[in-house]
Amino acid sequence: MAAAEQHHEAGDGTEARVAVARTGSAEAASGATAVTGYRGPGPIAGAGPASVRVSGSGDATASQGGLANTGYVDTMNVGRLTVVQERAPRAPAVWPHQVGVLPLRAQSFQLRAETEWLWAVAGEGGTTVLGQVLSGMGGVGKTQLAAEYARTAWNHGSGDRLDVLVWVTAGSRTAIVDAYGQAGVELCGAAPDNPKQAADTFLAWLTPKTGATPCRWLIVLDDVADPDDLRGMWPPASPHGTTLVTTRRRDAALGGEGRHRIEVGLFSPGEALAYLTAALAGHGRTEPAAQLGALAAELGHLPLALAQAAAYLIDSGETVTSYRALLADRSTPLADTAPDRLPDDQTHPLAAAWALSLDRADTLAPAGLARPMLRLASLLDANGIPQTVLTSAPSLTHLAAHRTRTGPTPAEEPNPLSERDAVRALRALHRLHLIDHTPGTPHQAVRVHQLIQRTTRDTLTPTERDQLARTAADALLSTWPDIERESALVQTLRANASALTSHTEDALYQPDMHMVLERAGNSLGNSGQVTAAAEHFQHLATSTRSRLGPDHPHTLASRHNLAFWQGQAGDAAGAAAALAELLDDRVRVLGKDHPHVLFTRHSLASCRGRAGDAVGAAADFAAVVDDHARVLGKDHPHTLSTRHELAFWRGRTNDGAGAAAAFAELLEAMVRVRGEHHPQTLTTRSNLAYWQGRAGDAAGAVAAFTELLNDHVQVLGEDHPDTLSTRHELAFWRGEAGDAAGAAAALATLLEDRIRVLGEDHPHVLSNRKTLALWRGRAGDTPGATAAFAELLEVVVRIRGQNHPQTLALQHEITRWQIQARHTAVDESTE
Repeated sequence: MAAAEQHHEAGDGTEARVAVARTGSAEAASGATAVTGYRGPGPIAGAGPASVRVSGSGDATASQGGLANTGYVDTMNVGRLTVVQERAPRAPAVWPHQVGVLPLRAQSFQLRAETEWLWAVAGEGGTTVLGQVLSGMGGVGKTQLAAEYARTAWNHGSGDRLDVLVWVTAGSRTAIVDAYGQAGVELCGAAPDNPKQAADTFLAWLTPKTGATPCRWLIVLDDVADPDDLRGMWPPASPHGTTLVTTRRRDAALGGEGRHRIEVGLFSPGEALAYLTAALAGHGRTEPAAQLGALAAELGHLPLALAQAAAYLIDSGETVTSYRALLADRSTPLADTAPDRLPDDQTHPLAAAWALSLDRADTLAPAGLARPMLRLASLLDANGIPQTVLTSAPSLTHLAAHRTRTGPTPAEEPNPLSERDAVRALRALHRLHLIDHTPGTPHQAVRVHQLIQRTTRDTLTPTERDQLARTAADALLSTWPDIERESALVQTLRANASALTSHTEDALYQPDMHMVLERAGNSLGNSGQVTAAAEHFQHLATSTRSRLGPDHPHTLASRHNLAFWQGQAGDAAGAAAALAELLDDRVRVLGKDHPHVLFTRHSLASCRGRAGDAVGAAADFAAVVDDHARVLGKDHPHTLSTRHELAFWRGRTNDGAGAAAAFAELLEAMVRVRGEHHPQTLTTRSNLAYWQGRAGDAAGAVAAFTELLNDHVQVLGEDHPDTLSTRHELAFWRGEAGDAAGAAAALATLLEDRIRVLGEDHPHVLSNRKTLALWRGRAGDTPGATAAFAELLEVVVRIRGQNHPQTLALQHEITRWQIQARHTAVDESTE
């Protein structure tokens, strides 16, 4: 019944009375106002009425939670109305009873492994209190999973069906208190005018009581924003109750005895494809499975992104191919790929899905660092960023300069940031599921979903993006080790440099080319990926020419690096032609005695030798050594490097003893200038050992390579290409020293490691296969050698072509071993 209230004023010396049906009566005298009324639902049988009387004024009654009012206007205090209220007790709701509204089931809802985990964990609960926390990044479908679980539990059946289901939208402590308070009103008859008291009544009611009728309940706290909001608000222990929490947080405070945290991840590729297929089919759309699978991968298999992409496709009528092109256009903000109307009662477009999480992360200590940290990470590799990059000096400078001010500006400058501050910023982002931070895998300690990265980049102005790109490049370069002994770290650094280039390449050429681009290319080549290095520098040479001009030092340097790795990849003649052309340009621009000109002459001489002219290469290096010593000094690294090449090509002119003597003399200088364990010193020792063997001392070569291998492992690591090359040389000289079987066994083991580190088609792997086949034959396994050479030939033809010199040489080698096999067969038959 609607609320009703009646007033009547009495004149002097008269008495006023008023009555309202089913509400009570009131009376007043001497000009007072009589007030009576009733607010609330109609009386319900079995609920006792509430009545109130104020002497000299009247009475009122109400029932079933209604509000009875009576009172009067005090004539001695003009205008003052005195009202007395009393609320009738409300009868508790009859079970089964639901408080709150469950979200609607999403269109094309997908059953997932997490649903089974929920039921499995629930089945393990027994009489133990069971609290389950669904934790995951925004957009993975936590709310839908919780709603499906609650809906299933509610409709499970008469025997095991829930008695009470409470759904709480738990975005704040106030929202939790209000929802609990409403449950207290409906289930406990608590007064609605004090939500906190009603909430406490509800929590007390949930506590099991001896002799009371058991109540099977489920309370869902959806989207808990802060663990502090649940302080004192966790439902109590009960053998008959379950609490289910969904949250983006993964703070330790959400844990506790009897609580199980379930990490909700992305869709699997199969789940994502099934979802898109079903969502489009529901509107009469079909698209190729390959296109849908590619779209799912480009959206990172994120359920929210897939739902909004499906809605966009349905509303716009675009094909998946055109939508993928829109996504691939880096100039298109992610917000422009969202549908005009969001599906499934979603409240935020994808681009805004993580804004609140980032705001909260920025308030966690150290306050204001989470946002600039995420911005820096948004330009790097989503699949893994080394922690050392994000805690480097350039990164700390960036964090300090762009710290978000979350309160008043301090009177004094804060203390300089430390690496620990940067790590704590990472932990803040991790706690809000904006990144995954796993310090136990330091080379890939930080992972960020690709769409979080993109939405973060979309917030940057062009100037901010360009400045941040140079900062990220500085951070990578400062972290890059001078000696690349940890192949996993260096591979990750290259991946991050590649990601940075793909996001902000133009910025890396302003005002000139950032050296991280050159470092990444040389690292590729030094790891053995010589063809990839050549391709990398081909791109740099083209980019620097168009952006910086043909005579810019970085353009010329890129051309030099391109020619060098072109030669390393096997095209010595092409490299020599390119270096000859570059030499003319460098002399014109820099002058004949410039160090870069001398270095170009050095490289050109090396290419001449690799093209087959060892005598000419030795003569060229002799001239270059003199000019290096005159211009740079006899101990300059470039002078020592040129002496190294001179000694090498002297050996190639069939003067092995002279080469060994030259390397022995060079080694003394290298140790004095570069240090005993410098990689170039180790290379000099390797060449000395090699030419000792060529000079006839195979046993001495074995001893030298054995010692060198230990130092290579210590300095560069077991998987470094130079370490693997030393193992190759050691095995070869073991064979030359008379242990052919031992050489073959060592080369077989080495081949497995080289394939694992370098890949099937790497030149060092091909060389390893050839040497292994050779020593198998020399160990007496002629059929095995023939088969190994034939297998290698197929690979070389595929990579190099039918007419490549390596192909022709292998064909000759196979013919030789086939003849050897026939001779062996004849000898055995004769015996």
